[in-house]
Amino acid sequence: MAKYWKYDLFFVDKKRCGQDGGGGGRACHANVGGRRKQVADARLEAVKKLFPEAVVDGDIDWDRLRKELGCGGREESYEFTWPGKAEARRLAELPASGVLRPDQAASKQWETTNNWYIEGDNLEALKLLRATHAGTIQMIYIDPPYNTGKVLTYKDNWRKGKAVVPSGIQEEARGHVGWLNMMYPRLWVARELLAETGAMFISIDDTEQANLKKMCDELFGERNFVATFIWQRAFSPVNMNKFASRNHDFILCYAKNIDRLAWYGLPRHPEADGRYANPDNDPRGPWTSGDLSVGPPIPEKIYEIVTPSGRVVSPPNGYCWRVTKERFTELVEDNRIWFGKDGNGVPRLKRFLSEVKSTVTPLTIWTHDEVSHSQEAKKELKELFDGLAVMDYPKPVKLIQRMVALTTKDNDIILDFFSGSATTAHAVMQQNAEDGGRRSFIMVQLPERLAETSEAYRVGFRTICDIGRERIRRAGEKIVYETGKTELDIGFRVFRFEKKSKQPAR
Repeated sequence: MAKYWKYDLFFVDKKRCGQDGGGGGRACHANVGGRRKQVADARLEAVKKLFPEAVVDGDIDWDRLRKELGCGGREESYEFTWPGKAEARRLAELPASGVLRPDQAASKQWETTNNWYIEGDNLEALKLLRATHAGTIQMIYIDPPYNTGKVLTYKDNWRKGKAVVPSGIQEEARGHVGWLNMMYPRLWVARELLAETGAMFISIDDTEQANLKKMCDELFGERNFVATFIWQRAFSPVNMNKFASRNHDFILCYAKNIDRLAWYGLPRHPEADGRYANPDNDPRGPWTSGDLSVGPPIPEKIYEIVTPSGRVVSPPNGYCWRVTKERFTELVEDNRIWFGKDGNGVPRLKRFLSEVKSTVTPLTIWTHDEVSHSQEAKKELKELFDGLAVMDYPKPVKLIQRMVALTTKDNDIILDFFSGSATTAHAVMQQNAEDGGRRSFIMVQLPERLAETSEAYRVGFRTICDIGRERIRRAGEKIVYETGKTELDIGFRVFRFEKKSKQPAR
């Protein structure tokens, strides 16, 4: 009778394996090893079926499996993470892999301008700016890819992590992962460039708004979140949409340090000033009046007031006066209470135009009649290029100009590292023309090739950078022509990113 021993889960015939002095031992060991691997694979497949939550791209995440089995693992914590995040952070911390080469031939007014136009990968450009502009940029605006299905142009060499995603949505999750890994290092470095008083604005839509908000909360700190502005980019419904016709984008705004944020507000609309008048010829000038009553009632602010005509007035039920009786007497003596032309009206508090702020706080909804819309943006760019449609989805100049006006003045620097058609540069020059500022801009754009079938390609443009530089030239000259302000800085210095050449081996 043949002798057997137990090896793993198999009983092996020692004679057949050559262990009784016969030959064939090596082949038998190979056979056992092969069968052992088959069993191991079968076991792993069984585990995967039992615990699909622990499967990561076909492999088992053992730490996750321990959690599923109740055997511990890492402590749970509140965090926003994704595969490749650590590598994305490492990329941000690496030094730049190249240099910026000046191109005076492609520039305009090289000797006198303070504006920069950088062609090249924006992550590398940001790293190089870290050496020259850290802590000096007052405002950053970017309009990054919205990740709506197109292949991302910005592909960094992060190591692809293994995404833990439920069955059925793996491809969608990978799309988010790629976008997050592209954005994270760029936002990391961008924050270092911001001045302590600076702010960053980011355009986005529903696809990545939630992820972008979480990522910025981590990078900037939740307390430095300023607002999510809603831009009404369209005003006509699209009836082909099945459930809802989306007509807005988001603009997330974060401060570098919200306690020091420079925020100038928006200019008061002329209509607001038109509500002020001076019917009693007060030497302090035009004024308007406001209700003197307020709720809920406070006992010491409930009292009777006798009007100049002798009528006795009390606050309405459930209300009180805004001020104490003593303070009311002071206001009357200072001619800050209005009882109407006949002196018989309910008292109202006078507010003088000369004492009102010259600016207003912006609402978070920005309508198309305030800051324009997508169709108008496309139209204004088309007119600038003599009727040629060079870009499909530019942002309106008024939209970006509002952000420039809210957060910058004088000699501040504005950065846009997804500059596209260079609308931000256009907006900076326009704002300078309107308020006398001497702001400068830094545009960064990857020289993406244009489709050979596009209108822009047919007339000689080869990259998005070609369009951006030409837009700045045309916009600057148009602004000077329309305003007559020849002192405006409408030039730009062109720099091109070049990889460092490898040193020959010694």
